[in-house]
Amino acid sequence: MSTQSPEEQIQQNAPQPLTPAKIERVKEGVAAARDSRVRQAIEEALSNTDAIAEAGSERRVSGWLRRCLLRSLMHSLFCVRVEFPERIPQEPAMLAANHLNHIDPFLILSEVPAHPYYYIPGDARTLYNHWWKRRILGHSGGVIPLERRWGEEKAVIEQAQAGHQDLADLAAAVEQDVPTGGDIHTLRRIDRATQAIFGRGDGIIIFPEGKLGHIEGQLELPLARGAVLYALRAGVPIVPVALIGVHDLYFRKKLTIRFGKPLRFPRSKRPKPRAVAEAVEALEDSLMALLPGDYQEPSEPKPLRYFLNHMFW
Repeated sequence: MSTQSPEEQIQQNAPQPLTPAKIERVKEGVAAARDSRVRQAIEEALSNTDAIAEAGSERRVSGWLRRCLLRSLMHSLFCVRVEFPERIPQEPAMLAANHLNHIDPFLILSEVPAHPYYYIPGDARTLYNHWWKRRILGHSGGVIPLERRWGEEKAVIEQAQAGHQDLADLAAAVEQDVPTGGDIHTLRRIDRATQAIFGRGDGIIIFPEGKLGHIEGQLELPLARGAVLYALRAGVPIVPVALIGVHDLYFRKKLTIRFGKPLRFPRSKRPKPRAVAEAVEALEDSLMALLPGDYQEPSEPKPLRYFLNHMFW
């Protein structure tokens, strides 16, 4: 089974075919990278990440308050069904979910226990690209910002290098203003924070596909090696989580969160490639077993569809 390196885990997958909408998305991404308010929010979040790694004082709201507020929001918008919540360990764990919508992490956080406290690694510019996100996340904490280039941005650079002069200026802007996220300092920062979180008894929610999927019941493969590497190093269980119905949102839609049985592997400070590959394969099999093979989108009125699908973009 093909797998990815830890460096690739914090970046999105291979360059994507370009469309006018994706080119516009790249322009928005460059604008966010240049925005001093976004930059300041990211730097503050990175400082918070360093505080976690150094066992210092970090800024975050209580797990109980965060869960209460998110649950109130999610249950007011959707009909949420949770299956097998008793499978969530009371010990430090990594929750690994499929990813179909930007709302996914907030949906999971609304249903997991307040303790242990779960952190979410997330794309830095997507987290802080709007004022209301900066305000909420600045107060609540609980995120590990990942600076990286999006698949669309890589595609713009690739197309410009292939001779598409109409994309040359945009590609130059991406290369100048958007960090790759693959430098050693960034990788070590994430590793230290992750191990510190597990070490003090908390957990992490990750999306091992590395990008948004497009079809209910399917996974974007291959899953990232880094999604399980940190769990193997810390010796914590990996809990597969299936999100069902979240790809196309609308008011009062039925959404399902289905927890799988925890996957446990021997702890190893330096996991061998074969052990990592076996863990990735076990996670993939578990996720596929949880996802519906015959999902059918409901044929019913879809109020607030556009708003809810773009709410967390």
